[in-house]
Amino acid sequence: MSTTRRQALARTGAVGAAVAFSGALSELFAGTAAAQATGGSSGYGPLIPDPKGLLDLPKGFRYKVLSREGDPMSSGEGKVPSNHDGMAAFAARRSGHGRNHGSVWLVRNHENRMDGRVPVPTVKGLTYDPAAKGGCTVLQLDRHNDVLAERVGIAGTSTNCAGGPSLWGTWLTCEETEFKAGEQGHTKDHGYIFEVGFDKDRPTSVEPLTAMGRFQHEAVAFDPHNGAVYETEDAFEKPFGLFYRFLPKKPKGGYGSLHAGGRLEAMRVPGVRDLSAVTETGTAFEGIEWVKVPDPLAKETPIRFQDFGPKGITHAQKLEGCYWGGRSVYFVSSYAKSAEGSAADHYGQVWRYEPHANRLTLVVVFGPDTDLQLPGEEPDNICLAPSGGLMVCEDGAGAQHVFGLTRKGKVYPVARGAQNIGTPEEPEWGEFAGVTFSPDHRTMYVNCYTPGTTFAITGPWHHA
Repeated sequence: MSTTRRQALARTGAVGAAVAFSGALSELFAGTAAAQATGGSSGYGPLIPDPKGLLDLPKGFRYKVLSREGDPMSSGEGKVPSNHDGMAAFAARRSGHGRNHGSVWLVRNHENRMDGRVPVPTVKGLTYDPAAKGGCTVLQLDRHNDVLAERVGIAGTSTNCAGGPSLWGTWLTCEETEFKAGEQGHTKDHGYIFEVGFDKDRPTSVEPLTAMGRFQHEAVAFDPHNGAVYETEDAFEKPFGLFYRFLPKKPKGGYGSLHAGGRLEAMRVPGVRDLSAVTETGTAFEGIEWVKVPDPLAKETPIRFQDFGPKGITHAQKLEGCYWGGRSVYFVSSYAKSAEGSAADHYGQVWRYEPHANRLTLVVVFGPDTDLQLPGEEPDNICLAPSGGLMVCEDGAGAQHVFGLTRKGKVYPVARGAQNIGTPEEPEWGEFAGVTFSPDHRTMYVNCYTPGTTFAITGPWHHA
């Protein structure tokens, strides 16, 4: 579907459940107790236009704007930064007399490059490179989603895209860049992961986790059984990104343990140089090889360009979301375009790697968006939903949606953003990012990337 037709549908409200896919979706949800316990079979009904023009939701749902780009932060440190991206919610640890009961830490990335409109304010003790404009902010919410506090989590990083929660309740924020000191005005090397904490017992560390690699990071997911960390690389130019495994010296070691180092490896699928060449869902590969990365710090050569031997290494365009479910890690290739060098075209893949079986399987393929009834494309951030399915942030052309995807294969709209940039003749919509649920599953939090806005959405989540 052309952008023009997508825009026409969006203006008339005719865009509905708009993602096509094929694959055995039951594989994605079978390992999650919350998913098994609830239905998630039919969605929540059509989207109702928002009188305020911000966010269209189904009947029975409502939103609250928690934070907007350019507003002052309650900490007095400066303004809310631009480019809201990856995000996660953590239950606040109780203080004396249970004062924090029901409250949530919401940590939010800001994918600011050097041209970012509103930079993350530099704060003493929380700043890595004073010249860089990216980082994280942290919101503390009460059980009613009222903002108790908003402050800087880390500053002086660059292009903080996604990341993931650790096994011990901190946030790993990922830099999606490879700039070195002296490039684009940076004073330090970038392309690292940093650990962001929320209280005095687990403060943020501005020392990068260098052993986890220096590359265009997107997301991470922990194996809760052995502490291995899986990492995606979002590279859209050849050679495309890799899928990594980091084996810590102190697996499951708790706060700060990742600084002890470990071994970084890249995935090699025997006989497959480019994952986009695989088109049939259910295709599985046994005997996956994990190859030690020659130079994790990429001192001279970016990792994806490095020599992995005569067998090479397996690449994929736009590796983005990554999460753990049951006994497997899932990761997303947002799209592949043969015109840009991929082996084949697709509008999004979800892959499943089973460490216990050392097996990789193509589970879901999205698209194509050329069908009038199937305009969805480019899945990006993904999270498991209380209804038993997935929530998928769309990152493509035209009106932007959060879609739900049930275990039975039904795709339904959850939210649609308002046109907020561009012109009436050439409208544009800010993509969604950072979809995540509160620890009690009663609230979905999601960001609009541009202009940066964080929403809390409540409603009958368990009745899809």
